[in-house]
Amino acid sequence: MLSRLGALLQEAVGAREPSIDLLEAFVEHWKGITHYYIESTDENTPAKKTDIPWRLKQMLDILVYEERQQMAAGEAGPCLEYLLQHKILETLCTLGKAEYPPGMRQQVFQFFSKVLAQVQHPLLHYLSVHRPVQKLLRLGGTVPGSQTEKEEVQFTTVLCSKIQQDPALLTYILEGKKIVKRKKSSKEPTTLPREAASIQDKDHPRSKAPDMSPCGARALSAQPPAETEEEPDGAAGESNLITSLVGLCKSKKGRVALKAQENLLLLVSVASPAAATYLVQSSPCCAAVVEHLCQLYQSVPPFLDPADVAALEGVSWRLPSAPSDEASFPGKDALAAFLGWFDYCDHLITEAHMVVADALAKAVAEKLFVEILQPHLLHVSEQSVLTSTALLTAMLRQLRSPALLREAVAFLLGTDPQPAAPDDGPRTLCAHLIGHCDHLSDEISITTLRLFEELLQKPHEQVIRSLVLCNLEGRHYVARGSPEPESYEDTLDLEEDPYFTDGFLNSSFQPSAKPPPAPATNSDGKTAVTEIVNSFLCLVPEEAKTSAFLEETGYDTYVHDAYGLFQECSSRVAPWGWPLGPTPLDPHEPEQPFFEGHFLRMLFDRMSRILEQPYSLNLQVTSVLSRLALFPHPLIHEYLLDPYINLAPGCRSLFSVLVRVIGDLMQRIQRVPQFPGKLLLVRKQLMGQVPGEQLDHQTLLQGVVVLEEFCKELAAIAFVKFPPHGPHLHLSPPREGHV
Repeated sequence: MLSRLGALLQEAVGAREPSIDLLEAFVEHWKGITHYYIESTDENTPAKKTDIPWRLKQMLDILVYEERQQMAAGEAGPCLEYLLQHKILETLCTLGKAEYPPGMRQQVFQFFSKVLAQVQHPLLHYLSVHRPVQKLLRLGGTVPGSQTEKEEVQFTTVLCSKIQQDPALLTYILEGKKIVKRKKSSKEPTTLPREAASIQDKDHPRSKAPDMSPCGARALSAQPPAETEEEPDGAAGESNLITSLVGLCKSKKGRVALKAQENLLLLVSVASPAAATYLVQSSPCCAAVVEHLCQLYQSVPPFLDPADVAALEGVSWRLPSAPSDEASFPGKDALAAFLGWFDYCDHLITEAHMVVADALAKAVAEKLFVEILQPHLLHVSEQSVLTSTALLTAMLRQLRSPALLREAVAFLLGTDPQPAAPDDGPRTLCAHLIGHCDHLSDEISITTLRLFEELLQKPHEQVIRSLVLCNLEGRHYVARGSPEPESYEDTLDLEEDPYFTDGFLNSSFQPSAKPPPAPATNSDGKTAVTEIVNSFLCLVPEEAKTSAFLEETGYDTYVHDAYGLFQECSSRVAPWGWPLGPTPLDPHEPEQPFFEGHFLRMLFDRMSRILEQPYSLNLQVTSVLSRLALFPHPLIHEYLLDPYINLAPGCRSLFSVLVRVIGDLMQRIQRVPQFPGKLLLVRKQLMGQVPGEQLDHQTLLQGVVVLEEFCKELAAIAFVKFPPHGPHLHLSPPREGHV
């Protein structure tokens, strides 16, 4: 097309220079457009039915063809200079704003996009280009849901691509009008050499171009006087590339919204530190993104069921609508929209330049977490607490970016973890949330426990350190004044407990399938871990066990699951450099008061009431404890999984809590007639094998089932954590004759 146009022009003009003929053709097409506004009287004819689109296309083709002919010279040709000197883009922007003829704005967006994309000569540095670009961005941003959304997003795509290639362009496109004026007065070269003679500054906007006047009063009346173009310092609400992109992200047209999000992602990932700093300090980037996030949060109904929130999965910024195969519930679309945009913010922070990522993460923490979410978490209304906790859990489940995770952890746990005292009041948000885990409302307790379980799966060391490790350091839970035990006879003497008979302790460990590989090269260590596994497997007395009657609940299943979870947890914490074994105790060191911390105290208290609590609550408590036990830290392994630890006076461990629960259970069994039959029936009900019906002592019976399964799970975790797969335990050889 372009070569044919050039050939025709050369044939028509003979020996004259092709560049002169191209300029005449270019000017002729531009005059044809301006004459339309003088001659036309029909205000209803759409722009696409006039010759304006054709003439704009010819002007574009001439510019591209001319540039190809000028490649050797490496400078702008006469047609491009004419475009710049006579402010054609400024005039087109004005015509687009007037929307005359109807659909003209669409034509202007298309022309701008194609010129910037197809003309290779750098254009956006010129005042007569980036100023109308800014105006066109403001024009698009003021019409939400307009008919030109498709053209607007194409226009922003070209701009973001140009900025990605040359980050220095960012300031030209985003700068306000006051900055434009300052640049012009600073003698910076913002014009072509031949353009400088024609373009002065905004105080003298008129040029000698003969074709600027025929545009007609109807169209040019939309252009503000030159002296009113300056904006005051700190002009608020001005639309620019950032606000235009965020506005297009809200489009109801899925493709438009997705493309706008991709463009914004491209913009914040610029590698230039200067451009990233400009985005943070001199643009509304962070504020606009986070403001939309807060608006979407506020639009989520306050009466959401936490179970519905937990069940909604698969929402991402590329697919913000909720999956259609899931059950519908009131507020589902609003919830999906919020989680989709939160996922997008998280992705922005992941991909953005570090300067932008940190600023955006801090903005999310300040505006959403602190100003909106925290008052809801601390509200007296149970429904407000439920909904906000469930939403926070859903956000944590989607969170991937290190910067936003760091802010979320600081928001929930504080920035300086210190060992807690038993009488410390709930002065922090974390203390309040731990208190919610032991709330009078079981639903609030379950929802908050889910929050902590999700938090424990995040790759941030401060989580486990704040909640658990800062209280275990020093091993003050171990009795002082005597050397480390040399054998199991020197440790906790379980034989003295009336519920631990010889037959109970001598039960053998026989998994039904081959478990993951154990450290066979260390026979002493293997025997030692078998002792620990046996201690948990044999903790529940035979008369309270029912899993042997059903095939689906074998111990080997727990070993398989625990092995996968432990490998995942170990890879997550590997960068933290944890020690392989606990620090040896000084036998001469005096004993100090030990407090397990508010989090473990709450879990132990809940565990001690397992026979009295609802089934769903027991499942959540044991799930959190299992997550904790998986961590490959020697202190966690010792405190939660070593039954033979020599506890200091007044201290308790997970195993000692379970021992007391078993003692309570043995007394309660005597008061329940036909206990074994009822217990088996309840297990079958929980597994869906028989219809559910209300039974006497149902809470107790369900608690016994959970207790049995939890002990098997702890045994499996202890088994897969043994060296070389876990922390090195300094365990002595077992007694002779013991399995």
